[in-house]
Amino acid sequence: AAWRAVAPDNLLVVESARGTVVIELAPDFAPVHVASIRALVRAGQFDGGAVVRVQDNYVVQFAVKDAPPGSPAATPVTLPPEYERAAQSFTLLPYPDAYALKAGWSGGWPVGTDGKAQWLVHCYAMVGAGRNLPPDSGDGSELYAVSGHAPRHLDRNITLVGRVIEGFAGWTSLARGTEALGFYKTPQERTPITRVRLAADLPAAERPRFEAMDTASPSFAAYVEARANRREAFFARPAGAVDLCNAPVPMRRISVRRVK
Repeated sequence: AAWRAVAPDNLLVVESARGTVVIELAPDFAPVHVASIRALVRAGQFDGGAVVRVQDNYVVQFAVKDAPPGSPAATPVTLPPEYERAAQSFTLLPYPDAYALKAGWSGGWPVGTDGKAQWLVHCYAMVGAGRNLPPDSGDGSELYAVSGHAPRHLDRNITLVGRVIEGFAGWTSLARGTEALGFYKTPQERTPITRVRLAADLPAAERPRFEAMDTASPSFAAYVEARANRREAFFARPAGAVDLCNAPVPMRRISVRRVK
């Protein structure tokens, strides 16, 4: 009862030469961007794309394939920034947060709030939509995943669209890019992306299934308390506190039993 199923329409399955990465999308926080990402995926725009940037202790970034000049795909869609939403009910982190008046979890996602607005935060493995300087210049065709210490200064400056829930090690162990911001200098250094699909579009037998712990459950409260007060023999002195990003929401892959 402490677990909830992840909707297959919110699961991106990204296949590359370094294995499969699974991403959970967050349409409740970034509905316009998520709709754009789904459209790009279903149009095959990410197939043949690549991991274009690996910046040490920061992000891994991947993008759609290069579009032919003059094609519709070569003209980016303008999307409104989706940095925050109206405050909604959430499970409070019972410890101070350095970047928000209060922090916690809403709908299973790590959030900050000032009492009026609520926003996703840049914890490890969170996925955002890359953009240029204008806030409305991200269209979902370039996505990054946080691969280092939580860069919370990016909160409410870039639209977050989801989180990696499986397979991230194949990308975090890639060679670092040598150009500015960790971009690769040549196309040959990039890791090709062979195929990206929404789990909902895969045959039932191939569809991955995941569950997330319900952040409003007693089990999650016990988990957060255990993260703040480690009782294993190694810990001579429990911290008595935990950072929001050091209590990631537990996820698990589930198997489907077939009855013969």
